Parts: sequence; C-alpha cells; structure tokens
Amino acid sequence: MSDAAQPTAAEVRAAAEAVKTALDRHLAAIERRSGEDDPAVSEAFNQLAAAAEAYDELLYDRFDEVTPFEIPGAEDTLPPYAGPEEPHAISVLIRRDYTVAEPHRLLAQAQRVEAADYDDGGDDEAAGSVPGALGILFGEFEPDEIASRHKEFGLEEGDSTLWVTATEEPPEAGEWLAAPFEHIDPQAVVCRFDVSAVFDDDATSDDEDDDELDFVEDDEEELEPLDADK
Repeated sequence: MSDAAQPTAAEVRAAAEAVKTALDRHLAAIERRSGEDDPAVSEAFNQLAAAAEAYDELLYDRFDEVTPFEIPGAEDTLPPYAGPEEPHAISVLIRRDYTVAEPHRLLAQAQRVEAADYDDGGDDEAAGSVPGALGILFGEFEPDEIASRHKEFGLEEGDSTLWVTATEEPPEAGEWLAAPFEHIDPQAVVCRFDVSAVFDDDATSDDEDDDELDFVEDDEEELEPLDADK
C-alpha cells in the first residue's frame, strides 16, 4: 500500500475501540442467551469477527504488524441449517467486489462494444464515463465472463461470496425484485463459498502471474478483440 493510501493512526485506534465494543456486546449476548442457537449471539459473533478483521487489516497497513487472532471462515459463522429437508426451490446469491484499477481500459473496452453494436458508434457520452462504461459492459457480458476476464476490463478483484438458500416453494414472479437481497434467513443457507485475501495464504502468487497476462492497450488498433456476443 502506498503512503498516500495508508490509514491514519487515529483510524487504527478507532478500529481497536470498535473491537473492544464488539467484545463487550458479544459477552453481553452470551450472558443473555436464550438457547444454544440464539441468533443474537450469532449476530454478535459475526460483528466481533468483522471488527477484528478490520482492525487487523488497518494495523498491518499502518504499522506492518498483525494480531494473534484467527478470523474464522464463513462456514463457521453460519447458524445450523434449519431449512426444508427436501427443498423445491433454491436461490443463489452472489456478490463480487472489484476495484476500478484502470479506468482508461474500462472506457476503451466499453467504447469498443458500443462501436461493434452501433454503426454510429452508440452513446459516446455513456461510454465516456466510468458508470456508463460499467453499465455497457455488465449489460453486454455475463457476470461470470466479467469475473474471468476482469483484467481486460481494467478491474481488480476483491472479496466474493456465493450463498445458496433453500425454500419450500419458489417466489412469485417479480416478488422480490424491489429488494432482492433483504430478508435472507441465515438458517436457510444450504452452503456458502467465500474468496478473500484474508483466507488466502498464497495471495502473492497471483501477483507473480500478472506479468504473464496480455492487457488491453490504450490505442484502439492494439486492443485485443472482444467477443461482444453473449
């Protein structure tokens, strides 16, 4: 991390205070627990894990030091499955985080897609802004293709998670579109898979492979061909 992007000592101190607060809340939830699978204890546990993880990252970024705490994996933080034994429907919830590492590359690829789709070059204004370019590319390519080719689009991968939840019956058409990620019952999660540098002991190996990738150049004539068809 560059000096300009380093957290301040005050931010590290605030993260440490957040861990202390989360510890108190976790202990209080345990003292008031109503049963073996009290959701308040699970919530407090997850909040403590998140606070400890945030503190550990800031401490390392600022002072190049680590804590002796081991952040448990997501599979250890979910409550026991209590969904239907034979579900008739499932929902797949996916979140992938990216950093727009190279905006010029993102814009160039969006402009190429627009040029391929429209004889007049399409909406230059949309393709000329980062939000517009993101809308064009995610509208043109499947999310899995974006994930596998993110470097070509000037994106850098962050954390990702995939949840599979089970239900007795599928929802009515359009029922959840207004709020697609709300009201998820953790006890209905059949399985969950996370990818994060927090759990990756071989994170540096990815950086070593970066030099072997062929990147898209600024000059449109040198851009790698994109298959714009889904």
